[in-house]
Amino acid sequence: MTEPRIAPTADVDPSAQIGDGSMIWHLAQVREDAVLGEECILGRGAYVGPGVRIGDRVKVQNYSLVYEPAVLEDGVFIGPATVLTNDVFPRSTDVDGTLKRNDDWTAQGVVVREGASLGGRVVVVAGRTIGRYALVAAGAVVNRDVPDFALVAGVPARRIGWVGRAGVTLQEEAQGRWRCPKTDEVYTEHDGHLSGPM
Repeated sequence: MTEPRIAPTADVDPSAQIGDGSMIWHLAQVREDAVLGEECILGRGAYVGPGVRIGDRVKVQNYSLVYEPAVLEDGVFIGPATVLTNDVFPRSTDVDGTLKRNDDWTAQGVVVREGASLGGRVVVVAGRTIGRYALVAAGAVVNRDVPDFALVAGVPARRIGWVGRAGVTLQEEAQGRWRCPKTDEVYTEHDGHLSGPM
């Protein structure tokens, strides 16, 4: 493996852990105690909050914001200008007008499971989980958990189909049986959830 490559204009806290072969581009910021796995790409102007955990071979595109305590598993794709929020009831001040501090609220991170992809300008509400290999269409607002392999779109995001590990929309070949036209993998649907491939 090769050493991480960090642009001179990037701001990487000394306590952050950056994996071999990872690249951090111009104006990106990685905060204290964040972990970035091997062979990751963090685009221009991207932000990774304190203690965020990012797996291997993850792409976080330009100007995306990943707030703590988010977890991105291996192979995740975060499109440009996407925001993973962390506060369900955001306020700048308490009711008495005092500026809120870190101990005045509890951060709820977003979890993005293995292989999932979020398109450009997606917003994910705090505390939500995006399932394995799910695909969230550009511009969607995710305010509830997304099942494995689900294709979701809209505001708020709703399931409009299924995708396989290749990210291609699956084709239904029989009731509850779905096939990937790219890989020929077969998946089964039961009670609104997809499993596979078989």
